[in-house]
Amino acid sequence: MLIEDKLKDLHEKISRKVPAGIKVALIEFEGPELVIYTDDPKRFADQEDLIRVLARDFRKRIVVRPTTLEDPEHAVSAIHEIVGENGGVTDIFFEPSTGEVLIEAEKPGVVIGKNGATLRDITKRIGWTPKAVRTPPLESFTVKQVRQYLRAAQEERKAFLRRIGRRIHRDISQKDPWIRVTTLGCCREVGRAAFLLSTPDSKVLIDCGEKPDNEDTPYLYVPEISPLTQLDAVVLTHAHLDHCALVPLLYKYGYDGPVYCTPPTRDLASMLQLDYLDVMNKDGRPIPYSSHEIKEFVKHCIVLNYGSVTDIAPDMKLTFHNAGHILGSAIAHFHLGDGQYNVAFTGDILFGKSRLFNPAVNLFPRLEALFVESTYGGTHDMQPSRADAETRLYEVVSEVLHRGGKVIIPAFSVGRSQEVMLALEEGIRKEIIPKMKIYLDGMIKEATAIHTTYPEYLNSDLRNLIFKEGMNPFLSECFEQVDSQEKRQKVVNGGPCVILTTSGMLNGGPVMEYLRNCAQDERNALLFVGYQADGTLGRRIQKGWREIPIGNRETIVINLECVTIDGFSGHSDRKQLMSYISHMQPRPERVFTVHGDENKTIDLASSLYKKHKIQTLSPMNLETYRLM
Repeated sequence: MLIEDKLKDLHEKISRKVPAGIKVALIEFEGPELVIYTDDPKRFADQEDLIRVLARDFRKRIVVRPTTLEDPEHAVSAIHEIVGENGGVTDIFFEPSTGEVLIEAEKPGVVIGKNGATLRDITKRIGWTPKAVRTPPLESFTVKQVRQYLRAAQEERKAFLRRIGRRIHRDISQKDPWIRVTTLGCCREVGRAAFLLSTPDSKVLIDCGEKPDNEDTPYLYVPEISPLTQLDAVVLTHAHLDHCALVPLLYKYGYDGPVYCTPPTRDLASMLQLDYLDVMNKDGRPIPYSSHEIKEFVKHCIVLNYGSVTDIAPDMKLTFHNAGHILGSAIAHFHLGDGQYNVAFTGDILFGKSRLFNPAVNLFPRLEALFVESTYGGTHDMQPSRADAETRLYEVVSEVLHRGGKVIIPAFSVGRSQEVMLALEEGIRKEIIPKMKIYLDGMIKEATAIHTTYPEYLNSDLRNLIFKEGMNPFLSECFEQVDSQEKRQKVVNGGPCVILTTSGMLNGGPVMEYLRNCAQDERNALLFVGYQADGTLGRRIQKGWREIPIGNRETIVINLECVTIDGFSGHSDRKQLMSYISHMQPRPERVFTVHGDENKTIDLASSLYKKHKIQTLSPMNLETYRLM
């Protein structure tokens, strides 16, 4: 059936279902949503359950928008009048392409009202669909830039969503059903994550990342994925560069489709991609794409929250679930065909509660196959508890400060930095470690601001501490941002302190400046709290290298103390990975162990088979597996 015929049929059916007096002016597919345009959105707002009933009956995500929208200037006045001063509205963002208005408020509950009553009043008054969010305690430059760009590109984005919506809802062929996965990266290695999920009618790429300190990219030129224009979608599990760095490259080479991710992943990824280009430029390495392609990535993002079942292709539904790894990290669960098969890609997971997030989800409606990370999948990859890791952190920091040294902690700007920040802040607050300055260098402060923009993605303990007890550890006076070369030099020449800086694997970034200036002083310490991939300077120092060549002629002599503290990682260790599968419901028929060194992926696959008697594989890159 032609798309126009489908829309006409839906228009007739929906018109019959809505109460008398409500006129459906237009029906249109926009991205994964079915949008109902009406001349009278106020009557729709009065029918509290109508949209939910329509979504259930037609099995689609349904949004109602007015055919005409109130002028934003008048709408702002109306919002302030309806909410009142008690709500503490701090900013209002209009999204004309979606008909939504985002209301930032110190008390979003007031904006929402009892059972959503205030939101309905706003809709009746101005026609826009309101969404209430809490005003972040730290302002994020990235979030503001993303929102401003999306507003500027609203007409292009609306056309894009309509084009994609029609592609998603096209008819499928009557070919024999089959499902295949092609491994394009991160098999028997860490980094350059990329998988192609294919059916006779659809092709979806899961992740597209770099390999740390290595120019190898995913195998994007193989016939299974080339040309890129045949892709229906890209699904991004999280914002670390080994999963997201090369997504903009797809747009450089002809891809023009959507990227599905969570809202924090979109913002964090764009921040890290820009930083990635900056670091490569400073290091004199060739830049794979420009900021223009990063804007294309942002413009083509379709954001989904955890638990939202969404059509992304004519025979694929996607649902994101919490992965526990970093802010917005997601397990991508695919429902293929009409209930024919279900496969999940974990991305990176932490199956244990951290200071920031709840444990990774391992309960699914259905699951036949699972691709699971194996970063710490080896037999001996047992990490200490988070409590033991923090105790060791306090011991090392206290010892180094006592002898007059500085503690340099290289960390990923997203995830590990915030975990360490919270642990150090509590240590100072409870007088477990001396009161001191903790200097933040690189993108850490901006990444932290994005964390405060999306409190719903943090665990309940941290949300309660911030919003109910009124104590935000991220705003502690112990933290100070380093935002200039002059400030960096003052830190280097100053007294004992902790320096939390990027990059986490010493493959560029501000940490190199601190090494140049502090590495020869035995009083100082270099403290690793995250994974160091093979080939990186971090791994070489861990192995005992004491002369580190950087650039063409420069060598850094390492005299400072080098300490590794396990337990802060955002990855599950061997015990947690085994437990994750053991407690998974339902248990998958096949498990593929990926994203780990060769011996670790093979070891984990073998152990899972011995324990559960399920088919396990440790695939190599460039292999294709038929799932059904």
